[in-house]
Amino acid sequence: MSLKYQYEEDEMPPEEDSTLGIAVPTPVYTYILLAAIIVVAVTQFVTGLDDSIERAGFAKQDFLHGQYWRILTGATVHGSIIHVLMNSYALFNVGRIFEMLANRAHLAIVFLLSAVAGGLLSLVFLPDGTSVGASGGIVGLIGYLAIYSFRRKQFISSSFRNNLLFNIGFLFVFGLVLWRVVDNYGHLGGLITGGVYGLLQIPSDPTVDPREARGPVEIAGLVALGVYIAACIFSVVLITRVI
Repeated sequence: MSLKYQYEEDEMPPEEDSTLGIAVPTPVYTYILLAAIIVVAVTQFVTGLDDSIERAGFAKQDFLHGQYWRILTGATVHGSIIHVLMNSYALFNVGRIFEMLANRAHLAIVFLLSAVAGGLLSLVFLPDGTSVGASGGIVGLIGYLAIYSFRRKQFISSSFRNNLLFNIGFLFVFGLVLWRVVDNYGHLGGLITGGVYGLLQIPSDPTVDPREARGPVEIAGLVALGVYIAACIFSVVLITRVI
């Protein structure tokens, strides 16, 4: 996320039941997040990309002067068609694996927290300019899965774990090469947030199913999903100049 439009090539292996020997659930929350991102992207391309970024992007100085909603809307808009396609592809691959291994409520929570944390870290180190993209949230999901692959290593293949580590390494090498357009601080903030959440949430006891979630967690997941959808709707309202 940053004027500095974030890009991503987080290619995850298409794991099916082989990872845990379980049926693969329909990644409902992943599909909902993708649909929301695509709706905003279509609105951007129809109305004008540069204007949409100006109105809804994470313009950091505007954020510091009271437009606090920009840290959320900035995670809903993208800098180009390639940008949104790459992020959507990454979210699809990472999200469906996440929903297979953990409760979908955690996906929504990690995605939202990581997007915000990535924006805040970028604000600290890159206080000028404008950031856009859902990259921070997506990298947060990868950070969570990386912790999962070590904490539950008796159920996760070494090839899957190596793939995750390769993708994390590639992401940051890619970011260093294209540091003028990739917001590495946004990625780093998302990765750390997802990893910390995983350390706190993923049970180390192998007899506890990480896909189970109590009522409060499921409610928190719905709230997180609702907040992101609301941010997408607000972005559309801003971009179309309804307000």
